[in-house]
Amino acid sequence: MKNQKGTVYLIGAGPGDPGLITVKGVECIRLADVVVYDYLASPSLLGYARKEAQKIYVGKKGGDHTLSQEGINDLLVEKAAAGLNVARLKGGDPFIFGRGGEEAEALVQAGICFEIVPGVTSAVAAPAYAGIPLTHRQFTSTLAFVTGHEDPGKEESSIDWEAVSKIGTQVYFMGVKNLPKIVARLLANGMPRQTGAALVRWGTTPLQQTVAGTLEDIVEKAETAGIKAPAIIVVGNVVALRDSLRWFEDRPLLGKRIVVTRAREQASSLVQTLTDLGAAVLECPTIEVIPPESWEALDAAIEQIAGYQWLVFTSVNGVRYFFHRLFERGLDVRALGHLGTCAIGPATAEALLAFGMKTDILPKSYRAESIVASFRSLDVAGKRILLPRAEEARPILPMELAKMGALVDEVTAYRTRAAEESKELLLESLEEGEVDMVTFTSSSTVRNFKSLLPEKRMTALMAPVTVASIGPITTETAESEGFKVGTTAETFTIPGLVAAILDHYGRAENSFPKGRETAKNQP
Repeated sequence: MKNQKGTVYLIGAGPGDPGLITVKGVECIRLADVVVYDYLASPSLLGYARKEAQKIYVGKKGGDHTLSQEGINDLLVEKAAAGLNVARLKGGDPFIFGRGGEEAEALVQAGICFEIVPGVTSAVAAPAYAGIPLTHRQFTSTLAFVTGHEDPGKEESSIDWEAVSKIGTQVYFMGVKNLPKIVARLLANGMPRQTGAALVRWGTTPLQQTVAGTLEDIVEKAETAGIKAPAIIVVGNVVALRDSLRWFEDRPLLGKRIVVTRAREQASSLVQTLTDLGAAVLECPTIEVIPPESWEALDAAIEQIAGYQWLVFTSVNGVRYFFHRLFERGLDVRALGHLGTCAIGPATAEALLAFGMKTDILPKSYRAESIVASFRSLDVAGKRILLPRAEEARPILPMELAKMGALVDEVTAYRTRAAEESKELLLESLEEGEVDMVTFTSSSTVRNFKSLLPEKRMTALMAPVTVASIGPITTETAESEGFKVGTTAETFTIPGLVAAILDHYGRAENSFPKGRETAKNQP
């Protein structure tokens, strides 16, 4: 029986990089009935929540409050009092200038159970991603975290500037607007003008921007660079180490905003690789893979499987749906032992191997024409070939095999349909000019992406956007639909597409992140 009142988990969501949330934080999100999140919590963390969980945005951005702090406190109490478990996501750490203490106090007063889940604070993470160690034996062993934006209701500053000025490294939160005052206070209290200083904006995210200098020139440099909130200020001679220790901002696609249109269940390798290369990825799945309207044709083929000589797969989805139905019919891989197999590419072959079958034919080029070429050297006249694939696939393969005398049964194993779940976010991003590139991995992603755009405004919205295509067939479709393709992969795989993107932006192909080698086999 569910407790009368729920529990509130005050979770540090980390500084922006979704990979920096703690394991416990993820577990709490997964268990929550309600997720309350703010401006600085990575939106991708919502992906850990259950589909039925309520998601409430209470962000505060530059004085524009969606909900006041008192309103947030009341919301947490209200939801927990209703017997719901609440995951309260707060950027960074809830107890480091995150007002988590105030929220916890409100819960105590209301008799609500709560837990604190610490997070990686931006005060540590942002400088680390900028190549600035906060402590170093040769520079300093003292460190202070200071608010750069005190309660405006205070008559006097509660910061002991004389004491702070003697600390080796200082990190200021929310201090961009007050940077001139902070510098003036430090200089007035005896800090040398040549003391290192840096600002890190959007630390740990693909939009990270760092400006470094000294107390003498940092205000001018920050103004010239247009640094705005959210940003961390670091003061101390450790800033000098950035020249040799910077690493994150040297990633080849840093700051590039790239849309991935692939179906969500297939997009992970592309999204992860682009993210590791520094890109800000917007997942906008334009297609959804679903079962056929009827299993009748595939079931009939499976019932007659002993009569086939070849089994040909042109996609990972074809493999997955075929074996799903094979198992549903009470059979397993032993029923296929007599069959020759063909897979269109390494990922399809890998998916087939996962079910215990090796691929007999793996064309050098990952397209239907290469499968046709591979079969020309074989005698397939009179042989029965089963081709389980998408409902609306290119007709060239069954047509050419039939010309060789093969008896081809093309059956629908799955369908794709347009997915509009990301339409609003996509259009908003295009309107604001926040998209640098759109990737197409199939002709269906092209057509479905186009269906999301207002017809009369498509040209204007896409004018500043580069289109990257996985291969010539997809490029042909894109151009026929009115898109100008900026780069096409020479190898028709996900690594080939990534290489084309790197080449487009003038980077080297060998910039693949270490540890992501498995992605190189994904079509």
